[in-house]
Formats: sequence, structure tokens, C-alpha cells
Amino acid sequence: MASDASACDGSNLADIDVVVLAGGLGTRLRGVLPDRPKILAPIGDEPYIAFLLDWLAHEGASRIVFSLGFRADQVQSYLAANPPVGLHVETVVESAPAGTAGALRFVAPLLSSDPVLVMNGDSFIDADLSEFAQAHHDSDCGVTILCVELPDVSRFGRVEIDDRNRITRFAEKDPTRTGAGLINAGVYLFNRKVLDDIVRGDARSLERDVFASVGDIGAHVVSGTFLDIGTPESLAAAESILRPYRRRSAP
Repeated sequence: MASDASACDGSNLADIDVVVLAGGLGTRLRGVLPDRPKILAPIGDEPYIAFLLDWLAHEGASRIVFSLGFRADQVQSYLAANPPVGLHVETVVESAPAGTAGALRFVAPLLSSDPVLVMNGDSFIDADLSEFAQAHHDSDCGVTILCVELPDVSRFGRVEIDDRNRITRFAEKDPTRTGAGLINAGVYLFNRKVLDDIVRGDARSLERDVFASVGDIGAHVVSGTFLDIGTPESLAAAESILRPYRRRSAP
């Protein structure tokens, strides 16, 4: 289990439980990935989960909880056959899809740190997570979202922030609106109070339901490599993007 919340200084990722949301059906990838979940999508000769765990270990994480659903048995089999060095990994399997907030509610009994880091299991962002955690600690916000600057945000919803790095607006995806901007990178830090509110509520979506009711939400802005493997096109480009970040040999 993670360290007691009082032992967490706000920036030590080893003291922060990490939840990876990886239960989605991956419908957009069904044509190229018909028989496995997105987190096991092949990136060259390795599954995406190997890159993800490698990155989290490098960032100093110690405890990972995977929230699984679609073809969860395949993920569990992979982890059993390839236990990651230096990481304690647990899996939780939802009986039915309940959205991102529902998934977090389902795994909450396993979480003991304050804050908790939550991330989507189908995206990668080259960011310093300890720096992110320190920014959250310093912000006095219940939630902080890792945001990344992209030269073209047309595939994604945009995030607008003020001069205090507080989020002022989430703009819906608009394929006609091209150009540079900030997007939600799918990595969040939640204080225990916010997590407890999620557990007591019935929200399904973090993005649509929870964030609308939290109040001040911090933004930690980075510029760096971002990859969402949720489309055939982005999955095809993943190996050339991710290979430089692989820090250990394949199991």
C-alpha cells in the first residue's frame, strides 16, 4: 500500500498511488485491434503497457492500480508473465462499463494516498510527474490537470486558462478549429476530498460531470511529446514516437 498521506510532501511520486484507466472498449481501433484491449496494442514488438510502465517507473512511481474492463484477462496475464521491476501493480476489473468517474469510484477502496494520480491508459505525455505533483501541492486546488501545448488542437477539446494557471473553460472538440493551443493530456491529480466526493456521488465522466462541479481546477502546462493511441492513424505512428523513451530492454 502507499505511504500514509501525512508522509507525502507533495512531490514524491513514490508516495502517490497511480490509477491507470484502461477499461474502454476501444471501438475506434476495432478494425486494426480486434482481439485485445488498447493498452496491449502492439508498438513494434512490445505492447503499449510496457512503455507505460517503463515511463512510470522512470518517473519514480511505486504503486500502480489498473482499472480494467474489456478483455481484462489479457492484461492480467501479461502482467503475471512480465512483472515490472520496482513497481507494485494491482488490477481491478469492472463488471460493466461505468465511465471514467465510475471506474475511479470502483478502485477507490484500494487507494490510500493523498493526492492520487489518475491517468488514461491510452495516452502518453513526456512530462516530469514529480514536477506536476509539486505544482498541484503548491496550487491549493482539489484537482490539477496536466495540459500540453500542441501545434494543432483540432483532434481534441481545448483547455483555456487564466494567469494563475486555473482552468477557465473546457472547449469541445472542433475539427474546423485548427492551430495551436492547450489540451487536457489525460493525467490528473485528485485530493482525497475530491476523491471522496466522487465515491459518494454517481458521476460517470470525470471530464463532463466531475470537473464541472469541483470549483477551482489547476492546470500544469508542459510542452513535449504527446501521443493518444486511440485512432488507427496515431497507433501506426506510435512506434517511431515512443521508441526513444524505452529505457529498458524488452522482457
